[in-house]
Amino acid sequence: MSFADLGDVRLFYTDDGSGETTLLLVHGWGADSRDWAHHLPALRGTYRVIAADLRGHGYSSAPPHGNTPRKMAADLAELCASLGVETCVPVGHSMGGQVASHLAVEHPGLVPALVAVEPGYGFAGTVAEAFPSIVSSLRDGDANAVAVAIDDWSYTPASPAWLREQHRRRLLATPPHVLAEAFEAMFCAPGAIGVRPAADAYLARRDCPVLTFWFDPARAAWEAALFKDPRSRAITWEGSGHRLHEERPAEFVLVLNDWLRSLA
Repeated sequence: MSFADLGDVRLFYTDDGSGETTLLLVHGWGADSRDWAHHLPALRGTYRVIAADLRGHGYSSAPPHGNTPRKMAADLAELCASLGVETCVPVGHSMGGQVASHLAVEHPGLVPALVAVEPGYGFAGTVAEAFPSIVSSLRDGDANAVAVAIDDWSYTPASPAWLREQHRRRLLATPPHVLAEAFEAMFCAPGAIGVRPAADAYLARRDCPVLTFWFDPARAAWEAALFKDPRSRAITWEGSGHRLHEERPAEFVLVLNDWLRSLA
């Protein structure tokens, strides 16, 4: 079975396909690597594709502490080393965008390029101001029910019902302490890159080319101003939901492939 024992955590992962480029698919908060089920068949014909369940999620173990994006990035770096992966392109959605960015900043030799899909960083204004109260609700109330309520933001009237139900079930299955700890680490801990200005300073340290997908043109423009490599791109798909890669998987793979070919 595809499990890796990494000290305090046991990660479930799949390792498919072959190719000069390795993709590392990184899911978001309260989800798991099944988020990439629509993309894997198309990607593994061209790339080596590793898709892991982050600590505390899916089939991976849930340690009592340490369920943070930074620690998740360290796990993935260790997983890559154990699999003989010298370089990879992380493709991270939401919280996974934070994890991918931590990999790029803290392990630059591992990450020649990265892709972030509706990444969970750089919030400001009233949204950012609401995060402390959300953390309190996650810690003091029914964390799973609170997470499902938060997830309602992820959809538009055009989002398919199956997608909403799929993620409702995954959020209900995620250990409550993981939901609370990960959310707090993303948005409220000292130096959390989920909010500005910490996000601006940290993301500007990514020297590699970056491809990001957003539904909000204002947030896309904000991140584009932080890019270092001229090959970076911020794409806006207005009208999409937060899980735009799952709503439009074929288009997502097409754009991803074209960008990766442009780097070569």
